[in-house]
Amino acid sequence: MTEPATTTRRRRTGAALGTFAGVFTPSILTILGIILFLRTGFVVGNAGLAGALVILAIATTVSVLTSISLAAISTNIDVGPGGDYYVISRTLGVEYGGAIGVVLFVAQSVSIGFYAIGFAEATTSFLGWESQVATQVLAAVAILALFAFAWAGADVATRLQFAIMTILVLALLSFFIGAVGDFDSTRLSQSWTSAASALGFWGVFAIFFPAVTGFTQGVSMSGDLRQPARSLPAGTFAAVGVSTVVYAAVFILLAGGVPLAVLVDDDGSAMRQLAAIGALVGLGVVAATLSSAMASFLGGPRILQAMAADRVFPYIDRFEKGDGPANNPRRAVLVSLVIALLTVLLGSVNVIAPVVSMFFLISYGLINYATYFEARSASPSFRPRFRYYRSWVSLAGAILCAAVMVLINPVAGMAAILALFGIYQYLRTRDVPERWIDASQSHHFQRAVESIRAMDDELMHPRNWRPQVLVFSGEKRRRERLLRFAKWVEGNSGLTAVFHIVVGEGIRRRIEADRQQEELVAEIDALGLDVHARTVLAANGLEALPVVIQSFGVGRLRSNVVLFGWPESTDEDRLQVYLERVREVARLGVGVISLSTDEARWQRFEATPAKERRIDVWWEDNDSGRLALLAAYLCTRAPEWGAASIRLVAASNGGKRSERQASLVAMLDEARIDAKVEVLPTTAFDRVEDLFADATVVLMPMHLRRGTILDPSDNDLLALVGDLPMTAAFHAAAPIVLETDPSSGIAREIADAEDAAQEARERSRKLEEQLDEAHRQLESMAIGSATEDDIARAEETLERIHRRAASARARVERTEWEASEVRRRAR
Repeated sequence: MTEPATTTRRRRTGAALGTFAGVFTPSILTILGIILFLRTGFVVGNAGLAGALVILAIATTVSVLTSISLAAISTNIDVGPGGDYYVISRTLGVEYGGAIGVVLFVAQSVSIGFYAIGFAEATTSFLGWESQVATQVLAAVAILALFAFAWAGADVATRLQFAIMTILVLALLSFFIGAVGDFDSTRLSQSWTSAASALGFWGVFAIFFPAVTGFTQGVSMSGDLRQPARSLPAGTFAAVGVSTVVYAAVFILLAGGVPLAVLVDDDGSAMRQLAAIGALVGLGVVAATLSSAMASFLGGPRILQAMAADRVFPYIDRFEKGDGPANNPRRAVLVSLVIALLTVLLGSVNVIAPVVSMFFLISYGLINYATYFEARSASPSFRPRFRYYRSWVSLAGAILCAAVMVLINPVAGMAAILALFGIYQYLRTRDVPERWIDASQSHHFQRAVESIRAMDDELMHPRNWRPQVLVFSGEKRRRERLLRFAKWVEGNSGLTAVFHIVVGEGIRRRIEADRQQEELVAEIDALGLDVHARTVLAANGLEALPVVIQSFGVGRLRSNVVLFGWPESTDEDRLQVYLERVREVARLGVGVISLSTDEARWQRFEATPAKERRIDVWWEDNDSGRLALLAAYLCTRAPEWGAASIRLVAASNGGKRSERQASLVAMLDEARIDAKVEVLPTTAFDRVEDLFADATVVLMPMHLRRGTILDPSDNDLLALVGDLPMTAAFHAAAPIVLETDPSSGIAREIADAEDAAQEARERSRKLEEQLDEAHRQLESMAIGSATEDDIARAEETLERIHRRAASARARVERTEWEASEVRRRAR
């Protein structure tokens, strides 16, 4: 994995925190925060104890599944600064990482204001102030105080959190001691369910869910950890486990200590009333809310700093700079401060909580999907030290997060997803320079392997034929024309590969082949063509040609058409070598396209306006002719030929021209190809160069006979092509079907063979039943009072059925063998 040098250096020099201080403490303090002290009673009152426990179970399931994914990914890669952003960007790529990085940074910054408002609400309630302005002013003051600690750095803030944890533990102990004394089992049973809440189950869930979002705080601090791979799983699971037990206990004690009618509007006062020392709970509210805000103040800016280091967005590189040995992101802290203060203007925990829930559900869903994506790729590099990971866990976590988002608020959920998608598309178009290697290549490789295997199991049918063009060119000056023509013929429906054979042996020629490979790739990149390039070293070029053609590809992905450039030389020896190459390819069962063009004819094509370009097809009713017609249609998919027309030119062959014309028009209509048909007398083809003089390109079938290449009129094509416009001659090696009936061909043969075998098996079964019945009748007659004549007739019947059954069994064997043979040929 490649990272910016500054990122790697920062993680090594500034890492100072262990599992307890760097992961467990910020996570548990964020989880046991504002919701615990201010909204647990509200949740129980509106959902009932049963509903509250279900809400806790769903939220905890999201936490546990995401924690498992985090444990796997954090023990598989070296988690750097940025936490969740780092994990997703290094797995799914910069587009996903940048999109979720923005969401997470904003979510963490909004959370600061969210927790500060919770602190202010609790304080003003305790003091008896009812002014909304007072709440917002107090929240702003709290944010500014926390800003001072965040400005000082993680070490100072972490030491503050130990003091806060002590207060939190004392507050919980005070509550548990007091609540156990007031616990009433009868009230507990009455609190199992509640009257229908105006918010509904998922509305209450949305308010509660921010309670469990703190378990990723440790990941956000990953750049400050000494051993992220060890600390992140241990600290995260410990925080989730402890917090789940605490919430469940608080739910039960509140349900058994306070009537639901009181809890339905509870703002935290119920916990203070039940506690042995109410003031400690009040102090705990202050400590918990401020500690949660502090954790977000530490985590959010580090995400922005990590994105700045990766140059994800323009103009944010200034936020990469940190201060001090811990590289404290003070500039990013300022941005979080502004967002937090703006959040305070919303002024209500219940208003902000669903927004926070949606942001974090998106991030958790992507964390789960990123881990599943990595595991699904089956890359050898995916070797997490967390032994209990299974890929289905991450998939389940991603699906659960998406489902919960929709259930909470379908409109807000879709809006959040669309915002994420918008950022993702922006980053795709921005073409961010690659600074690391993500899991995309492994994923695409695995998908390709699975697709190839799936194709191998499918029936071969002419309707699935796709051009897989193999281009051979030894001359760079002609290569561009060949490659562009190959892409036209491919029509974005197949693939094109170019091979260049370097003749020779030894290390020097190998070095030369490597150099030419680099030049070939650079040449194709400069042309902007989607072509695979390969240079091979061979002692003999002619001998290497059939080997390359036969060995190219995997499974069904193998060349079915080879494209050669027509020899421009009139040297007889060179022409014979070319003819031998074409015949050799045809003998291998691979189609051949021979393109005749030169600089003058290519410039003529480029000079012709797009709407005036015309593709002429010299028609012949065979596979080669159909391949030429199909190639003409595929060419019109390319921008260069999108406005061009196709003219199908055919000879009358002594028949009525009108009938021939109607037949070809019907054929084109059935093939769904738009073309103008011209049927001409056979004598018109005596001057082929005049017939096609106005064409931009001519496509025609070719015949390989009598040691030469012939046109459809069996004239020497070698002598003709020089007088034609740009011309391509086609020789098909496989059936080309323009009518696409899925039930025709080999598929129909298989269906008929299977039906015959099934019919034979059914007939054999019935005869076997008749044979058994005849045996039983004969046995009963032998021990009964049947006459000898009756027994003789029964034996004759048995013998007759036996012969028919034996014949049926033989037919079953034969039809099953025939069906298997048809299936074998289809593969």
